[in-house]
Amino acid sequence: MNTPLAESLSVVLLVAVLTWAVLRPFGRPEAVVAVPAAGAAIAAGAISLDHARQEAERLGPVVGFLAAVLVLAHFCDIEGLFTACGAWMARRAAGSPGRLLAAVFVLASAITAVLSLDATVVLLTPVVFATATRMGVAATPHSYASAHLSNTASLLLPVSNLTNLLAFAASGLSFTRFAALMALPWLAAIGAEYLVFRRFFDRELTRAAPSPGPADAPGLPVFALVTVACTLAGFVVTSALGVEPAWAALAGALVLACRALVRRQATPLTVVRAASPAFLAFVLALGIVVRAVVDNGLAGALRHVLPSGTGLAALLGIAVLAAVLANLINNLPAVLVLLPLTAAAGPGAVLAVLLGVNIGPNLTYAGSLATLLWRRIAHRHEHEVGLGEFTRLGLLTVPAALGSAVLALWASLQVVGG
Repeated sequence: MNTPLAESLSVVLLVAVLTWAVLRPFGRPEAVVAVPAAGAAIAAGAISLDHARQEAERLGPVVGFLAAVLVLAHFCDIEGLFTACGAWMARRAAGSPGRLLAAVFVLASAITAVLSLDATVVLLTPVVFATATRMGVAATPHSYASAHLSNTASLLLPVSNLTNLLAFAASGLSFTRFAALMALPWLAAIGAEYLVFRRFFDRELTRAAPSPGPADAPGLPVFALVTVACTLAGFVVTSALGVEPAWAALAGALVLACRALVRRQATPLTVVRAASPAFLAFVLALGIVVRAVVDNGLAGALRHVLPSGTGLAALLGIAVLAAVLANLINNLPAVLVLLPLTAAAGPGAVLAVLLGVNIGPNLTYAGSLATLLWRRIAHRHEHEVGLGEFTRLGLLTVPAALGSAVLALWASLQVVGG
C-alpha cells in the first residue's frame, strides 16, 4: 500500500476504534471494532505482519499482568474490602462533607496505587455514592474525586495503570526504583488536586450535614489485605531477581480466586470474566492499530515537536505534549505513540510522558477509558455529570497537578538519579 493511502487508512481505523470505545453503542465491548480494525490494518498492508507480531509480543506480558490485577481487585471486592472501605469513610467523616472528601482522597489514592485505577472506578465509586447518600451530603465533590484520582493517583507503581505497565517496560527501571522516582510526583499531584477540590467545592464541603444514622461496621478482610501485601512484596522480589512481576500478580490473583472457588463464592467462569478478556483483546488490537499510525507518519511528525533532553523545561514540554495528545486520542494510544520516541532519552523522559498521560485525561471525558467508565457508573446512580463543571474543574486541576508533578519528578531525578 502506498504511504498516503496507508496513513489515511490507519488514521480512519484509529478514529473508528476510539469512537466506538467512547460511545460503546448498545453496551457492546470495545473489542467489537478494535479487533476487526487491527485485522483490516494487517490485511490492507497498513502495518506489516512482522510489526503486528512485534507489537503483540511487546504488549503480551503487559496484558497478562493487567488480567491478573483485574482478577485480584475483583476478589478483593468479594472478600468485602470495599464494603469495609465505605464503613471506614463514614466513620472518619463523622457527618462532615470536608472530612469525607479527605477520606475519599486517602482511600482512592491507596486503592488506585495498589489495585489499579479500575478498582477505584468500578468498585470504590459505587461505595462513595452510597456513603454520601447515607450521610445526606452532596455526592458531586466525592464522586469527582474518585474519577480524578483514578487517573492522577495512578502514578506511583507500575501496577497502578496500564499506561504505567507500558512505561515500566520501556524505562528499564526496577520496580523499587520506579516507585522511588514517582513517589514525590505522586504526592505532589494528589496534594495539588486536593487543594483545588477544597476551593472549587467550598460551598458543598462547608454545608452542614444531617446527623448520620448508625452505620454497619463490617469486619476487616484480613485475608485479602495480607494477600495484597504479599503480592506487593512479590513485585519487589521478582523485579530484583529479574523475573516478570506478572508472576507475583498471578500468584496473588490465584490465591484469592481459589479461596472464592473453594467457598463457592465464584465459579471458573466468574474468574474468566473478572479478567475482562474482551478488554484485553481491545488493548492488543488497539496497540496494533496505533503501531500502524506510527509507522505511517505520526512518529515523524511528533519528533519535530517533542522536546529533547531531561532538563526541567524538556520534562515539562514532554508532559504537556503527552497531556494534549491524551485528550485528543485517549491516553492509551498516546502512551503507545510516545514511548518509542522517548525511551532512548532515558527514564526521565519516559516518566514525563507518564505524568502527561495520567494527569492530563482529567481535562476531558475522552481523555481516558477510566473516566468514560466512571461517567457510566455515575449515570447508573442517577447522578448527572455536567460537562461544563467537569471541564472547569479539569482546567484548574490539570495545570496545577501536572506542573507540581513535573517539578517533583525533576527533583527526584536529581536525588535518585535516572
